[in-house]
Amino acid sequence: MATGSSPGEDRFGIVPAEVQDFGEAPLEVPASLPPQAPVEIREFAAELVDFTTTHPPVGSHATAPSTAEATPPASSVTPLPPAPRVGLFRRMARGVAWLVRTLWGIVSLTVLLACIAAIPVVNFLALGYLLEVEGRVARSGRLRDAFPLLPLAPRLGSLVLGVWLWIVPLRLLSHLLGDIHLIQPGSRADAFGHVALLVAAGLVALHLVLAVARGGALSCFFRPLKNVLWLRQRWLQGDYWQTAEREVGAFVSGLRLKHHFLLGLKGFVGALAWLAIPTLMFAAADRTEGGTVLITLIGAALLIPVLSWVPFLQAHLAAENRLGAMFELRKVRAMYRHAPFSWLITILVTLLFALPMYLFKAAIPPRDALWLVTIVFVVSLYPVKVLTGWAYHRAIRNERPSHWLWRWICWLPTLPLLAFYIFLLHFTQFIGKYGKLTLFEHHSFLVPSPYSFLN
Repeated sequence: MATGSSPGEDRFGIVPAEVQDFGEAPLEVPASLPPQAPVEIREFAAELVDFTTTHPPVGSHATAPSTAEATPPASSVTPLPPAPRVGLFRRMARGVAWLVRTLWGIVSLTVLLACIAAIPVVNFLALGYLLEVEGRVARSGRLRDAFPLLPLAPRLGSLVLGVWLWIVPLRLLSHLLGDIHLIQPGSRADAFGHVALLVAAGLVALHLVLAVARGGALSCFFRPLKNVLWLRQRWLQGDYWQTAEREVGAFVSGLRLKHHFLLGLKGFVGALAWLAIPTLMFAAADRTEGGTVLITLIGAALLIPVLSWVPFLQAHLAAENRLGAMFELRKVRAMYRHAPFSWLITILVTLLFALPMYLFKAAIPPRDALWLVTIVFVVSLYPVKVLTGWAYHRAIRNERPSHWLWRWICWLPTLPLLAFYIFLLHFTQFIGKYGKLTLFEHHSFLVPSPYSFLN
């Protein structure tokens, strides 16, 4: 054997076949050893047998998975379901349903704001919601953000309509029993009618409570038996109060009553702080001669710039939800340089929508029918707030200010427009029910109601 050769090699470096196959051949271990073998050796042999069984050598064909085992049969593979095809008729039906729901939500929201605006102090909620609309559009610039309560409005309208439809029969029955009591007091019909009225009122109250607890959908008000079954199921499961509290709490929290009330109060206080002194001077004259006429003229001159600032100061307040933003005049005037034409259109539309509403103050209906008038105020002010928010957004989006000549071209028409508006505003005190107090109402910036806030 040559020097340096490994064991098993001949002098020419050829390894015998027996040695070559040693690494690939499986290790054969006897299944059992003679009894005279030591215990340690027998245990080692048993462990070695287990190891060779569970760990076959690499490359062994006996353990390679077959194609049938690696690939599951075609029958066991579940194919993906095809995408559902929505027909044209179904798409049209969904579109009509969405349109009906949206229109019903807008109508419900308008009536709700009108009813709120007719109630003193509570009408700050209506002003706050209008400012919320203005602030959302001012921050995003998107029209779809102009209806923050639209997802809840259909449910709210269903609640009001459902309750009203069940109260109307009770009122008719009450009037009928009132006539019976006047004609035959103490008779059997009178006594039986009052008992029937109490029973009917109790059943209707229970039905309305269950309908509201179920979620307040319009269908809940016309299925009293299902409401009773739902109450039984919830009672057996022991989660009636939790379910009712969750449904009602989620609905009330979505209205954000505290937020809208405080926002309306801030907008009212801020606008009144700017308008009070010029309007007080403007209302000073009670005859055509004397020093009060000069004070009135000075007040009219002060109202011209104030009326051009207040809409965008309120938009600034609504966008940042800070009362201090109502007095950041320098920042708002700087914004005007970035979108002068948009602000000119906003002032023009604001004045055009404000003047006709003074005509509704000549003869104001009773408070229980006032919501019929406040609907006009809400419908007139809603697009004005959306337009003001849009103009504010354009001002903060444009990085470079407009040319000074273009700014002056847009500002010059504003002066005669405001002067003409103030000239017409002077005569509203003679047609309004509250006289000079009509000048202080400024429903475009204060509460959207024909009633004076000082009453």
